[in-house]
Amino acid sequence: MTAAAPRPLLVTMGDPLGIGPEIVAKAFAAGELDDAVVVGSPAVLRRALAACGIARPVATLSDPDAWGRTPPGALPVWPPSGWTAGRCDALATLPWGEVRAEAGQAALDCIEAAVLAVMAGRARAVVTAPVHKEALSAAGSPHPGHTEMLQALAASPGETPPPVRMMLANPELKVVLVTVHLALRRAIEALSIEGILQTLRIAHRAAAGWGQATPRIAVAGLNPHAGEGGLFGDEEIRLIAPAIALACAEGIDASGPHAPDTVFMRARRGAFDIVVAMTHDHGLIPVKYLGVEQGVNVTLGLPFVRTSPDHGTAFDIAGRGLADPASLIAAAQMARRLTA
Repeated sequence: MTAAAPRPLLVTMGDPLGIGPEIVAKAFAAGELDDAVVVGSPAVLRRALAACGIARPVATLSDPDAWGRTPPGALPVWPPSGWTAGRCDALATLPWGEVRAEAGQAALDCIEAAVLAVMAGRARAVVTAPVHKEALSAAGSPHPGHTEMLQALAASPGETPPPVRMMLANPELKVVLVTVHLALRRAIEALSIEGILQTLRIAHRAAAGWGQATPRIAVAGLNPHAGEGGLFGDEEIRLIAPAIALACAEGIDASGPHAPDTVFMRARRGAFDIVVAMTHDHGLIPVKYLGVEQGVNVTLGLPFVRTSPDHGTAFDIAGRGLADPASLIAAAQMARRLTA
């Protein structure tokens, strides 16, 4: 019996005018993407390689299944279906570091192509380079970021999208968010017992993917000192504590609500495996403060593995060959671990 052909990681190029193509080029040159296919424009990747001073050829693939036949030393790039050579070339003529609808649409197309391929079993996982939210909006996307877009793409027409959560992880912290890309006032209004409980369930199930069947999950409070018994807000009493109690009744090792100004320090010192935070910046500031170089964004709850670097498009340095690929490399490594 002939062994099944190995499946590649699919790495989207991100916004073609940001640092995504450059960090992809650098990671490839460092030998960290030997099992990957880039979803994007060959011309954009050639420009990125040149910007980084890397002398490597680019191989244009007709589909991701051809990645094993890539010439030695060449970066395999798969343009999404329907992209013409002219469109690929035009993307590489746009100015670096600008918000452009064309760039946002290109990023959207690459994400959709990668998701369809991985859900069809043609790839192991998706690793997404950074996108620019304004460019996505300019292209007409109804989704504010990767997380919401991937959630929508994971559902068949007419089906309810699966509940997903964002996790940001580095070697010292794993943080899962209850709410993501919402204005702070709206995020607080969106909190509910069911939403917090669902987050705990998703985090608990996902931990099996990295080898923790019973992770110790600390739930951060929303208010100073976790509300101080209702003196500084009652969300802990009304919403967070009841959700924790329900999770514990299901066998989930959840505790809290903990004071949000100390729980991350305690987790970093080994008291907890995962911290659940109520809002985007509450949870991500501590992780990013430790350095974006090893940070990885993982979307939990999808029917496939998706990881991403812990940083944005960095338009201010795009095209200058200065971008650090460490977070993308860490994202690819995480994707491999979660699909091993």
